[in-house]
Amino acid sequence: MSDVTFGLDTFGDVPTDDAGALVSDARAVRQVVEEAVLAEDTGVDVLALGEHHRPEYAVSSPETVLAGIATRTSRIRLSSGVTVLSSDDPVRVFQRFSTLDALSNGRAEIILGRGSFTESFPLFGYDLADYDTLFEEKIELFAELLKEKPVTWSGTQRAPLVHADVFPKTESGRLTTWVGVGGSPESVVRTARYGFPLMLAIIGGPPKRFAPYTELYRRAADKFGTTAYPVGVHSPGFVADSDEEARELHWPHFKLMRDRIGALRGWPPVTSEEYAHEIENGSLYVGSPETVARKIAATVGALDAGRFDLIYTTGPASMSSRMRAVELYGSKVVPMVRDILADGE
Repeated sequence: MSDVTFGLDTFGDVPTDDAGALVSDARAVRQVVEEAVLAEDTGVDVLALGEHHRPEYAVSSPETVLAGIATRTSRIRLSSGVTVLSSDDPVRVFQRFSTLDALSNGRAEIILGRGSFTESFPLFGYDLADYDTLFEEKIELFAELLKEKPVTWSGTQRAPLVHADVFPKTESGRLTTWVGVGGSPESVVRTARYGFPLMLAIIGGPPKRFAPYTELYRRAADKFGTTAYPVGVHSPGFVADSDEEARELHWPHFKLMRDRIGALRGWPPVTSEEYAHEIENGSLYVGSPETVARKIAATVGALDAGRFDLIYTTGPASMSSRMRAVELYGSKVVPMVRDILADGE
């Protein structure tokens, strides 16, 4: 497993300054750029930015922020995490990311998904009643656009294309494109049918429970005659110098965001016992570099994953604690995981 890649993922959570005051959205965006630069400097392979349209998050246009990061970096791969394709136009998504690919000398990636929130649908004029149809038709069109040849296509949710050529083209001839899946077998099979790499969004429960999805993906790819790429994993966590410090820094912000989202979805408030159980047995990677590294290595091994992305921001954590988390992940966690995996081979 020496070829596993390691990423950091953020939704651009609006942080606090050292005095504990929330910063502006503009400063939050600039902070993400600084964290990306540090991630590259410390050896992280991928930086992924999620798309949200809520007051807690400053990143609503991942590719724009990634373009800014491209001008400050030279090696780290630049990905969305995810691009909500259902409420966007596939042609414009392709154009924006092929432009990012040009600016970054071929480092752009896309993770397509439905998204964990639905604010983008009314914001951009889409009906949630068309939720399934929107994604199915748009991923079909996007798969055609990735061939970088004139496209003829028709569906029910947008105007048809007739021998339409889309620019700019990429230098490599193909944008690396994943599909993010939260646990639907149908979504896993669809990903295999189109021949996309699979990114599993594992945000709760034991990671091993997703092993059947990995197997389903590979069996489906074999059936469709597509490529079963290494599966990726995307999970939340936080790294600090010790286990105690990591929990102390992370828990208040985790509870704030979990309860805020839970209130919208009918969930009861999360308890500290549930939080501790999720760290010990579930999909929260919170602790010292050694603790987080051991847990990531176990997940990678259990799922035979080829990529692991840590969602390193949760709510209004301080900018300084976030920078430290990025530094520890790149300089200590990733090398430790590589060593553990190498020793297991």
